[in-house]
Amino acid sequence: MSNQARLPLRLVLGAGLLLIVLLIVPALVIVGKALNPGLLPSLLSPVVTEALRLSLFTTSISLLITLVLGVPSAYFLARFSFPGKRLLDTLIDLPLVLPPTVAGLALLLTFGRRGLFAPVLENLGITIAFTSVAVIIAQVFVSAPLLIRPMKAAFANLDERLEAVALSLKASRWRTFWSVSLPLTLPQLIEGIVLAWARALGEFGATIVFAGSLQGRTQTMPLAIYAALEQDLNAALGLSALLTLVAFSLLFGFRSFVAQTSEK
Repeated sequence: MSNQARLPLRLVLGAGLLLIVLLIVPALVIVGKALNPGLLPSLLSPVVTEALRLSLFTTSISLLITLVLGVPSAYFLARFSFPGKRLLDTLIDLPLVLPPTVAGLALLLTFGRRGLFAPVLENLGITIAFTSVAVIIAQVFVSAPLLIRPMKAAFANLDERLEAVALSLKASRWRTFWSVSLPLTLPQLIEGIVLAWARALGEFGATIVFAGSLQGRTQTMPLAIYAALEQDLNAALGLSALLTLVAFSLLFGFRSFVAQTSEK
């Protein structure tokens, strides 16, 4: 094989090796460093257990809200044309490109004590900023587009004739959606759920600005990692490894599901 023919292969191998160093090695280092005798005691500390409990609770609620609001929104955007659709579509995707601190400031200026809705919330006796509710809102804000985007594409590519057949058999539109449209978009739905939940679980910037980092109230796992870096490195490593393994398991599980589904 000539040197001219080898050159592209070397470039590919070099780029692949560099990518492994940048993307894979840091994750393996986190897990490797966490495997030490102090791991278990640190994971059982009150700071870690409270952060884990709060993260599981808030991400479960935020995912439920994202599903309830995101799936119908994706269907609407995919199936209907209206003035300003492109603008609305862009605004929904905006949280994906906003810096997290900007997202947190935007939420604070909207739902905070001096925010846009402050008079209404004050009259109702409701405080949102720096509470667990603020954590959930921040998670929905940053993660919802990750569910809406794949579901919108799935609904747009769905063969409408299948729905027409169901409607011709006297099925209601609601039943047609649940029995035909949604099952046919199941891979995209699971993809959106995995990505949205993982994004909510790892949310940091918007949360710390809008909700703060109050142990037991708003200190989720990423915030606990940041706080532990100055006090308990073992706890920070343990939480980091746990988040890394959870993220890997979710992505690997989803891809295995997709592979099995495509083989059937």
